[in-house]
Amino acid sequence: MPHDASHTEADDDRILYNLIVVRNQQARDSEEWQKLNYDIYTLRQMRRKVRNKWKRILEDLGFQKEADSLLSVTKLSTISDSENTRKAREMLLKLAEETTIFPAGWQLSERYLFVVDRLIALDAAEEFFKTACRTYPRKPGGPCLADDQKELHRLPSP
Repeated sequence: MPHDASHTEADDDRILYNLIVVRNQQARDSEEWQKLNYDIYTLRQMRRKVRNKWKRILEDLGFQKEADSLLSVTKLSTISDSENTRKAREMLLKLAEETTIFPAGWQLSERYLFVVDRLIALDAAEEFFKTACRTYPRKPGGPCLADDQKELHRLPSP
């Protein structure tokens, strides 16, 4: 498995791990190895870009020293309570629908569910959402919709 400080066994981690395992079974520099290596590189770059967007917003909100620890998710990470889980899922879906903080077609990661839960506990989730809307709007120049303007679709519970 990856040995980064924020490792968790979420779906995106398993996908990356499986790509690495399959690539390592190929003859080095073969066409299949090169294709898998490119896919691994691309996935890592996408994940890095998403993390950098989150970090930028956290730093803009004044969490310069805490940004890395807020983004760090491990197997030992827990959600604060079930009410926050529901709120975190709704907020994560709103972020995916109304901002470009995640790339198109990105499968929502469990990692960011934990991060949003932490933001809710810090009473910073709404401000994070507003900043994400301003910094990474889905439609250029278009503000995100307020809670009362749109009914949220729910993410399935784990």
